[in-house]
Amino acid sequence: MGTNDFTILFLCTGNTARSILAEGTLNHLPINGGRFRAFSAGSHPKGELNPFAIELLERQGISTTGLRSKSWDEFSGRGAPDLDLDFVITVCDQAAGEVCPIWPGQPMTAHWGVADPAAVTGSDETKRRAFLDAYATLRRRIELFANLPIPTLSRLALETRLRDIGTR
Repeated sequence: MGTNDFTILFLCTGNTARSILAEGTLNHLPINGGRFRAFSAGSHPKGELNPFAIELLERQGISTTGLRSKSWDEFSGRGAPDLDLDFVITVCDQAAGEVCPIWPGQPMTAHWGVADPAAVTGSDETKRRAFLDAYATLRRRIELFANLPIPTLSRLALETRLRDIGTR
C-alpha cells in the first residue's frame, strides 16, 4: 500500500472545532504512515476556526497550516476535487441527522459523536478543558481507526468496526 491509500472526510455543522481537530490529528499522527489523507467540512460552515481548537492543536505540536472552515459542497458535485472518499465520519449529532450530499467513491460512513466544546461556557480554562476532552476522545478513536487492518477486512466487518469506534 502506498501513500494516501485512504481518504477520509470528517463532518460537523460549523467546521470550526471537532472536525478540524480530527482532520489535523489524523494527518499528523505518526501511526498514519502516509496511509490516510484527512479533510474536514461542515454543512453550515462558520468560515472561521475556533481559536481554542487552533491553540490546542498547536500545543499538541500539530500543524494548523491549511486548516480552514469550509462547506461540504467543496467535496461533492460540480467543481469538487478529484478524489474518491473512502470514509465519511460525522463528529456531531446535528450533522449526522442532516441529509448529506452524494459523495464520490461510495465511502463507508459512521457517526463518532463528540460533545461540542465550542458550546461550553465559562472561563477560558473551562473551555480549554472541554476542547482537551473532545480532542482526547477523537484522538483515541482515530488511533483505533488507524490501527485497523483495513485491507484484510470485508466491507461489512470494516463498517461494523468503524461504527463501533464511535462508541468508545
